[in-house]
Amino acid sequence: MPRDNAPLSQRERWALCDLLMELGPDVPTLCQGWRSADLAAHLVARDQRPDAGPGMAAHLPLLTDWSERVQRGYRDTLTWDVLVSKARSGPPAWLRPLDRVVNTVEYFVHHEDLRRAQPAWEPRELSAPDQAELWRQAGRMKLLARKKASRIEAPGQPPVRLGPTGPVVRGPAGEVVLWLLGRRETARVEVQG
Repeated sequence: MPRDNAPLSQRERWALCDLLMELGPDVPTLCQGWRSADLAAHLVARDQRPDAGPGMAAHLPLLTDWSERVQRGYRDTLTWDVLVSKARSGPPAWLRPLDRVVNTVEYFVHHEDLRRAQPAWEPRELSAPDQAELWRQAGRMKLLARKKASRIEAPGQPPVRLGPTGPVVRGPAGEVVLWLLGRRETARVEVQG
């Protein structure tokens, strides 16, 4: 399948892996305490080891410890080329039907985590269909985002009401997603209230 026709989740995966290969295993990311090798190991563990997933989301000590151990195992035992190749290959066949739903935001945000931690980064111009896909995903994050904002708005997209209190956040869909997921220092949004 040509790259241009691939789903956003796949194109972000490929672009992130291309950038990982270009920059190497020891450059900073926006993820606190993580270098690029840690990010790559996280992506492999997430795709290849569903048993490590709950600790990435729940932040419960036993689950988190297990997830971190799995990630360290990938980071410390695989060569850089193999680690990035595993990240590029994505989830096993039985999980691929879920790739678009569970990985579009994940790979977009982590691609930006790597890009924006480098000197002289600039926001990317995303196509209207890609912005619309990220906006659909943002609307699905209501439970996660309801305490962060009362409403989110993006050009050309229907506004999304999240919760009874909090600011109104406006900006391109990708920037709003980054803001909702804690990248407030680098997200190019307008926050009112």
